Amino acid sequence: MLTQKETECINACNDCAVACLYCASECLKEVEPNMMASCIALDIECADFCRMAVSSIARNSIHMKAICATCKEACQNCATECGKHDMECCKNCAETCKRCAELCGGMLQ
Repeated sequence: MLTQKETECINACNDCAVACLYCASECLKEVEPNMMASCIALDIECADFCRMAVSSIARNSIHMKAICATCKEACQNCATECGKHDMECCKNCAETCKRCAELCGGMLQ
């Protein structure tokens, strides 16, 4: 049975993965998507780490803390990049990433 902390982190990671993939998709629709290349790359990478964190938490993996630490870092990097842009999807992604980073950090204790 998952703890409340684990469940909250899983939910935040799932929300973050969706927000990141949506943001990447919206950035690709921009007139000059190459200007958003860093944002798109970090969105996709963050989504990947979020999904990996969900899996590791659900399985109580021996690597869970290392994966959550990496996910936290990926979320922080993505939030920083998305925070540079005025698009609504980027703003939403940045906030979602910050929350996920916070909850992944809580898994390290």
